[in-house]
Amino acid sequence: MRVRPPLPAPKKRQISTENRRFLFLYTIVTFSHKKVDYIKINNKKVCVGMRNRMAMQNIYDNEIFFEDFKKKRINSTINFNDCIETPILLAMLPDLHGKSILDIGCGMGQHAKQYSDMGAKSVLGIDISEKMLEYARKNLCSDNITYHQMALEDICGLDQIFDLVTSSLVFDYVQDFDELLLNVYALMKDDAEFVFSMSHPMATAYDGKYPRYTRSESGERLYANINNYFVEGQRKITWVVDDYELYHRTFSSILNSLINAGFLIEECQESKISDELRTQYPDMFGGTIHRPDFVFFRCKKAM
Repeated sequence: MRVRPPLPAPKKRQISTENRRFLFLYTIVTFSHKKVDYIKINNKKVCVGMRNRMAMQNIYDNEIFFEDFKKKRINSTINFNDCIETPILLAMLPDLHGKSILDIGCGMGQHAKQYSDMGAKSVLGIDISEKMLEYARKNLCSDNITYHQMALEDICGLDQIFDLVTSSLVFDYVQDFDELLLNVYALMKDDAEFVFSMSHPMATAYDGKYPRYTRSESGERLYANINNYFVEGQRKITWVVDDYELYHRTFSSILNSLINAGFLIEECQESKISDELRTQYPDMFGGTIHRPDFVFFRCKKAM
């Protein structure tokens, strides 16, 4: 369980008249390691800025990691993204015609281009990686797509609100998930939806101490090894490169963070793949019968 230090008493300050319609309380709260600006909207505390926080991870600008990722995504359509994550995420989306969309952690732009082709009015894709955005701008561009370099921790700096917010497999990189969800909430219109995927807690629990699977002598995955599930927090493992970082949260922690941020959870899915593909590509997908790799949520604002 994560334990935070006690907060000092907040200091109130006046809000300009033009903002009083929306902002009922503005406080500045100083933590031992970061400074955060908050507003209160309809009795919900919402972050509007973070300063002096920890450095954001940008593993995708590591040349070795980026080239490996690009090879898996571009050179073959037989991968976890195209065969598992994308079909489930797209099936959970509402009708996109005429909608303004924010894609958090847009990467190479695959989803942003799909949203554009599905009738979106506008798509803003943000990502911290310069290499990923360079590929997106060259290869997956459209007149209604804008790509912007920004860490997901900094989305509170955006000056517009959206009909739909999406994200694909990037929330595992953020240390303060509660803070992120408050920021997402503030960027959504009243009737907006929030559809995202992230690594499943049964996958992020892996800490490198034991193999992910117990295998037979022939290499067949017999069952998944889940250890230290209730030890939440940072994981440093070897995946393509050493010291690959992510943050593990239990399933209940994810659910409670969504609820506390003010979201209504309308749908939840866990990743799965057809028996045909699992049989055809056992080296890649053989473990999917034992545990899910991803989890998906479709949410709305609780008004």
